[in-house]
Amino acid sequence: MAVISGDGVFSHVFLGAENVASSAKFYDAALAPLGVKNLGPFGNDWILYGKDKPAFIIARPGNGQAASSNGATVGFAAATTADVDAFHAAGLANGGANEGAPGARSHLPGAYAAYLRDPAGNKVCAYAFTD
Repeated sequence: MAVISGDGVFSHVFLGAENVASSAKFYDAALAPLGVKNLGPFGNDWILYGKDKPAFIIARPGNGQAASSNGATVGFAAATTADVDAFHAAGLANGGANEGAPGARSHLPGAYAAYLRDPAGNKVCAYAFTD
């Protein structure tokens, strides 16, 4: 069985948003149960998120074109299934749309996840792994 660890291979993830304030409200609420904090604004309409350092950024696209992430999903690590549930509920209450209710996922052993669309239409999820 493959083990999914918390060690990442990315320096950061950047998602575009036309309305950064609306997206920040969504992510402030949805990521709080996962221990991910808003680390504040940076530059022109960038919001940085992370635990110890910036690892997730929402901002207006640098090329001035519309934000689009069709086919892409950003997955956030959750410590428990309750954290996944809280992520989903907080996201829905703050402008997100349901893309998959919290529950077990059969494609990976022990996977429990929930999916949302943020206010900009980006697809995000939270995953916890149980024994």
